[in-house]
Amino acid sequence: MSDHLFDPGDSTIPMRPAERGNKPALRRRFYKAAGTAEQDGSLHAVTLDGRVAKTPGRAPLAVPSRALAEAIAAEWDAQRDEIDPMTMQLTRIANTAIDGVAVRMTDVRAEIVAYAGSDLLSYRATDPRALIARQSAAWDPLLRWADETLGARLLSGYGIMPVLQPQASLDAIARAVEGLAPLQLAATHVMMTLTGSAVIALAILHGRIDVEAAWSAAHVDEDWEISQWGEDAEAARRRAGRRLEMEAAARTLALLG
Repeated sequence: MSDHLFDPGDSTIPMRPAERGNKPALRRRFYKAAGTAEQDGSLHAVTLDGRVAKTPGRAPLAVPSRALAEAIAAEWDAQRDEIDPMTMQLTRIANTAIDGVAVRMTDVRAEIVAYAGSDLLSYRATDPRALIARQSAAWDPLLRWADETLGARLLSGYGIMPVLQPQASLDAIARAVEGLAPLQLAATHVMMTLTGSAVIALAILHGRIDVEAAWSAAHVDEDWEISQWGEDAEAARRRAGRRLEMEAAARTLALLG
């Protein structure tokens, strides 16, 4: 039996959380137990019945942290009669990092810098006052942090008019992601696409905020609309799925140590 099940399309970069309307047929579990094993001295591989699992690109599913490898193995062990890749968020991030990010580091870094150029936190409402106040309370501290810690002073504007960010600030964002390893970069990219903000993603990476605060900051506008008009069940389901992806990305960073 094959020792991987994720479609190669799962490892494309840029990595964007997918909205899947049609759930594919699930594959039956083909292994008894998942575990981990040291590999090449510095990596920890996920094993299925003692064999090293493979990514969609046929590379060993191995990560530089034993804690992360054990958490990924736990995802495989938690599967029942059928294997649902959508419940294996850590595995998906690792696959993406190994097969996609590791060979396209420059492209992924560039996309993070591009996001900073049109960061969610730079676009402010013109009314009502209550929403303006909520945005300011959630976003201003993060922009100050980016300025003081990263050297990236991002400007803010109102309405839908584009905000042209200083090149020096974008260069600072580029420096902030220059030294990230593939798994760090993949997890940061996931959080950025989920929140619409490179600043929020980098704030989590640096331990400035936790997932709860980051999620709240990213959804100030959406939460305001919900408070005014309510939320339908389908939107709530999609949001819950995105939240799980966000938590998995943050957990990946935490388990890397």
